[in-house]
Amino acid sequence: MKLNVFENIDALYFAFADFFVECAHTAITANGKFSVALSGGSSPKKLYELLASEAYEKQIDWTKVYFFFGDERDVAHSHPDSNYLMAKNAFLDTLNIKADHIFAVDTSLSPADAALAYQQSIIDFFKGQPNFDLILLGLGDDAHTASIFPGTHLVSEKTALVKEVYLADKAVYCISFTAPLINAAKNVSFFTFGANKADAIKAVLESPTDVLKYPAQLIAPINGQLQWFVDQAAVAKLSQ
Repeated sequence: MKLNVFENIDALYFAFADFFVECAHTAITANGKFSVALSGGSSPKKLYELLASEAYEKQIDWTKVYFFFGDERDVAHSHPDSNYLMAKNAFLDTLNIKADHIFAVDTSLSPADAALAYQQSIIDFFKGQPNFDLILLGLGDDAHTASIFPGTHLVSEKTALVKEVYLADKAVYCISFTAPLINAAKNVSFFTFGANKADAIKAVLESPTDVLKYPAQLIAPINGQLQWFVDQAAVAKLSQ
């Protein structure tokens, strides 16, 4: 595990954008394509906009990039809470990414069927055991990542690659990558910032293992590399 700490949020955005480009170049050189799973929420929006900006858009052959989503809310693609819609508006449309390079969760299906269908589409894409070139993760204040929330059945999922989960406090279903799928990736990177993340980061990195309470502790790539990209405020409570 590598912890990358930056002085401020702007430096963090540019550093991760550079890392994204590096991962893309490595994958495209090796295999002719780059598979990436995006995270949702508000935190990565500016990162996505940066990747679509003049400074970065020409650094990657976007025709060889394939986009997936680490989790998705069970809402229509046109809904404001849709992770797909956020990414679409933030940079996929700007970069003119073709529809067949974007793998969105089919939320017109039931949550269980949507999870199974998404799992199958991932297996079909990789023609067997999936291993993403890069999975981008966020971290919740409660130490959840993707939609693997404390106390939910996803914490103990060992076999499924994608699974649905009902979040009672939010009254919504989510469809999420599971830890086994995430941990098969070549690169897994947490991208998070702000003083409000300091308690969660300290818990994940320094507390005794308790994945029911701190699900992000599940993330430990088998053969890949785990990195954290954070600002100083987010790691202010770490003991070292």
